[in-house]
Amino acid sequence: MDTLTGQVGRVMGHEGPYVQLRPFGGGREWDCVPDALRTATTSERLRAATAYANARSRGEVP
Repeated sequence: MDTLTGQVGRVMGHEGPYVQLRPFGGGREWDCVPDALRTATTSERLRAATAYANARSRGEVP
């Protein structure tokens, strides 16, 4: 969970002083400072998964 943006993402790696996160359903990675990173709660992960499933059903994402 990126606490600065409020986005849930999967850790993909790190580059320099940043941790790279990717959105739950895929997409473009973004950089997050380690101090703003925390483990997402169960409800936050569920909310991200539901948002992705809804967007997919509307044809907004592959």
